[in-house]
Order: sequence, then C-alpha cells, then structure tokens
Amino acid sequence: MNTNALPKYDISDNPTNCCPRFNPEGWDEQELHFQDKLFVKAKTKSVFHMPINIGSVFPRTFAELEKADAVDYDDLIVLSYDPSPWTGEHYFSVSKNVPGQEMTHLTGDYLTKVFEGPYKSTPKWEMEMRAFVEGKGKHVRKTYFFYTTCPKCAKFYGKNYVVAVAEIE
Repeated sequence: MNTNALPKYDISDNPTNCCPRFNPEGWDEQELHFQDKLFVKAKTKSVFHMPINIGSVFPRTFAELEKADAVDYDDLIVLSYDPSPWTGEHYFSVSKNVPGQEMTHLTGDYLTKVFEGPYKSTPKWEMEMRAFVEGKGKHVRKTYFFYTTCPKCAKFYGKNYVVAVAEIE
C-alpha cells in the first residue's frame, strides 16, 4: 500500500444519513504506512473508557472540517485512543490544516485487523491485536480503534465493525 493511503471506504452507501455502511473488505490484516499524515486531534471526556460527550464532539469536529473543506471522503479515517479511563483522543484524517483545531501528524507503520461485535469487546480485541502483531514478529507501540459506526447505525445495519490499527515497531 502507498504511503498515507487507506483502504477504500465507500461513503455513498448511507441509508441512515449518519454513518455509511462499512464494508470490511480490504481493511482486514492490511499494512498502512504513514509519513506525516495530517490529522485533527479532538478529545472527549470518559468515565471508565465510556465516552460521555462524543455525541457533541464528533459532529462539532466534522462541521469544522467540512467548513474548512478539509475532508477527503476517499481518504477518511477517525482513529480513537484512550490514554486514560477519563479521556479519549480522536484523530480525524484531513487534507489540509483546519483553523482553530489542534493539528497533528502521524508517522509510522501500522497493521489493521477488523473485528465485529459490541463495543465492550474492545479490551479483548486489543489483546487479540497484540497477539496478531506479535505473530508477525513485530511489537505494538500503540493501538488505535476506528469505530466505523455509531451505536444507532450499528443497530440499524445489524453489524458493528471496528478496525484495530496498531502502530508497530
């Protein structure tokens, strides 16, 4: 895969007008290579890893990205990471700097794995991802999760796909 490229994510299949239906084809067990890939970083408050203000942070952040014409829907991912039980960090891929937002770049090599099931399975998925990466002779530096749909859309679609994205060394 090319540097900074992501697998295909078809946003046109969107009967909910919220989250597009996620097709996991092409996302499982992929290698990603980022070189100064540009992201907007947003934070949420959590209680024991359960975000309590994500319903306001995500729409507000996407509105700022769209206002700045910085969303490339052919190259879209939101990576989430919990540095503590009380805080979530979310990295929105963008095509250019967004005024008034915290900008960051990610550089490194990553492996992906697609999971399906309830959000509460995230700790189990993180352990499975670590075993997958170690089975490849690599080590996990940090694991992000791409939650492809909100709970309401996951219920509508009958599937809740989550992509683990492990930064490796």
